[in-house]
Amino acid sequence: MIRAVVFDVGECLVDETREYGTWADWLGVPRHTFHAMFGAVIAQGRDYRETFQEFRPGFDLHAEREKRAAAGKPEWFGEDDLYEDVRPALRQLRADGLWLGIAGNQTVRAGGILRDLFSEDVDLIGTSDDWGASKPDPEFFKRVAAVVPFEVGEILYVGDRCDNDIRPAMQAGMYTALVRRGPWAGIQWNSEDAKQLPTFRVDGLGELATQVHQFNASTR
Repeated sequence: MIRAVVFDVGECLVDETREYGTWADWLGVPRHTFHAMFGAVIAQGRDYRETFQEFRPGFDLHAEREKRAAAGKPEWFGEDDLYEDVRPALRQLRADGLWLGIAGNQTVRAGGILRDLFSEDVDLIGTSDDWGASKPDPEFFKRVAAVVPFEVGEILYVGDRCDNDIRPAMQAGMYTALVRRGPWAGIQWNSEDAKQLPTFRVDGLGELATQVHQFNASTR
């Protein structure tokens, strides 16, 4: 049975459109140009961070985050950046008695923002900076399994990427749900991995409660 649901952050809970737009502004690049290059890099199977290198070779993302913060333009997201189905989905899953967590590749600052937004809605918020391990490193998913109070085979990990979320979570022994939104899911959705690897494929988080209920009922 699935007893715990753990969510990725970017393009799962948080729409990152505005955040990446601010990066385009920081680089002095038209937003549509930045977004086009971002999609091209992803479609080529490259690390999204290479997008920045295309515009500014030698770009150091960590150092630039610090410069932005010092300039009064730190990374930030808020309630308006959450996908509209996030709150209702969390409420329904909680009402169904599931343990809930959030765990993604996020900075310490982003972890603080997540705690402000979700501390009353979920049982755990963990980030790659907290744990010193980033997806798709298996160590990240070992950390997730270690903090969830159920067996690894009772955890559903929800994400938007086959490469960073679905495959490594599955290899760790978790169930998985691929949500169709954001650039990665948009590009990967019709791939063989996207069709074959996830336990569930959903167009939105509002579908999760029904999928989990039906899955658990089939295991009884």
